[in-house]
Amino acid sequence: MKLILLGAPGAGKGTQAEILSRMLSIPTISTGNILRAAMKNGTPVGLQAKAYVESGKLVPDDVIIGIVNERLAEPDCKNGYILDGMPRTIPQAEALEQAGIDIDCALSIEIADETIIERMSGRRTCKDCSQTFHIVSNPPKVEGKCDFCGGELTIRKDDAPETVKARLETYHRETEPLKAFYESRGKLKSVENQPTIEATTEVIKAALGI
Repeated sequence: MKLILLGAPGAGKGTQAEILSRMLSIPTISTGNILRAAMKNGTPVGLQAKAYVESGKLVPDDVIIGIVNERLAEPDCKNGYILDGMPRTIPQAEALEQAGIDIDCALSIEIADETIIERMSGRRTCKDCSQTFHIVSNPPKVEGKCDFCGGELTIRKDDAPETVKARLETYHRETEPLKAFYESRGKLKSVENQPTIEATTEVIKAALGI
């Protein structure tokens, strides 16, 4: 099965991709990870990407797609894969199709912005050991103190409401239009985010028929 997961930042795509990867015995292809690996291994496309990164520029879509193509040619992808972090925009999705990279299903995890802001702003991270807590779903035993090392719990900049709102705006503007793109190809399946990770996995399994 060849999958992409869609959903706003904080919707739980990474967690569900890990679970599906184990369940279906297919790799999760994270564009960030393979980009770093290609640069480290000095592949032809990796060297191209490196030149952009070292000059402080964004790596263009065609180079990223070249790296994705290199990775998908490896034997562990022959039974399928989950693309993580790609495509983020309609031009990227069109470029994937032009490169002959096909997917069976675009799975969208639907979740309200308010829920995401609440979920992210409730996160607390220990500044000493990086352990994470949540003031509602996983509170520390002592408010503001880490259960593991007693360190001070802080709100990471990424989890601050204004940062989360900015990331959500980018998602709605650039990535959400992919739902209509894949729906027009008969490949979109949507599931509602559930109160627990396990319950969300169950609705995903039902949607995919696994």
